[in-house]
Amino acid sequence: MDGVDDSDVAETRPRPQLIYPLGDPPPPGEAREIAPGVHWIGMPLPFALKRINLWLIEDGEGWTIVDTGVALEESRNHWRAIFDATLGGKPVTRVICTHMHPDHMGLAGWICRKFNAPLWMSRLEYVTGRVLVADTGREAPEEGVKFYRAAGWDEDMLDSYRVRFGGFGKAVSRIPDAYRRIEDGNAIEIGGRTWRVIAGNGHSPEHVCLWQQEMKLFISGDQVLPRISSNVSVFPTEPDADPLSDWIASCKKLRAALPNDVLVLPSHNEPFYGLHERLENLVDGHERTLNRLLSRLREPQRAVDLFTAMFARKIGGDLFGMATGETLAHLNCLIGRGLARRIAGEDGVTRYVAT
Repeated sequence: MDGVDDSDVAETRPRPQLIYPLGDPPPPGEAREIAPGVHWIGMPLPFALKRINLWLIEDGEGWTIVDTGVALEESRNHWRAIFDATLGGKPVTRVICTHMHPDHMGLAGWICRKFNAPLWMSRLEYVTGRVLVADTGREAPEEGVKFYRAAGWDEDMLDSYRVRFGGFGKAVSRIPDAYRRIEDGNAIEIGGRTWRVIAGNGHSPEHVCLWQQEMKLFISGDQVLPRISSNVSVFPTEPDADPLSDWIASCKKLRAALPNDVLVLPSHNEPFYGLHERLENLVDGHERTLNRLLSRLREPQRAVDLFTAMFARKIGGDLFGMATGETLAHLNCLIGRGLARRIAGEDGVTRYVAT
């Protein structure tokens, strides 16, 4: 559910000099303590992105888990090994999911039921996850077919979309029917320490990050990643959305709210120092991409015609949908800024041109 590596963008851009003090992740099935009561877990993923970081925090007479991995038996087995080796006989008393993507929420229901523990999420993430799971087994909606046809997909690609539609729920265990709502600005007590909730947008609707000020720890989820750019996409359910503007605003919000000396605990890649530099790099990178796209819009272009301006490699297969969503996010941002407009074609294909 995340974007491509920074090396895959069409323009090589300077990467900030980040510091990675903790080295390689722990092997699957093990938890490594990286701060008092805070443990780092590395869980394998069945995607192009091969690993996710999860967090296990000692919480008095129990444990809090932050994010869970995809609902696979391999992941369950790794969790069972961690439960046996690390929990010390104390139960999991709370599961927090930063957002609803399957690599984060996939095993939340399984863990919650195993320990009779509550699920804590923001409202938009919980509800959106429930909606997407409900699509499992449905036929692809005509609105989705029209959306991707308008972006320039051919019939073979549209057939692929029809086949793949509804796969979200296959990677998610049954979501609890009740949850505890958390929102921006909340203070959550975990193990006698206060973790402050900072919500972000763009990658997902109401993404939760957690900041522990005294230990200078920041669980960033997918809102800040050191080596890859989080996916920011437009989807058929909201074709006119402008998530990139939300993403840029969230980066600036985090830059203003947090000191630069926090140890960032991201969901992918390794924990790092250099939060401000990375946030500035992410915003600057998107602004450069917007400028490249705008320079290509002197003549009307389909979304799929603009992949070469967005990415440094040929896009195909599993990445085609993600690339389309990312490109449309940038185009909608340009439209929102008054710099581009849509032209609806009689062939059902939308073209974009500078204003």
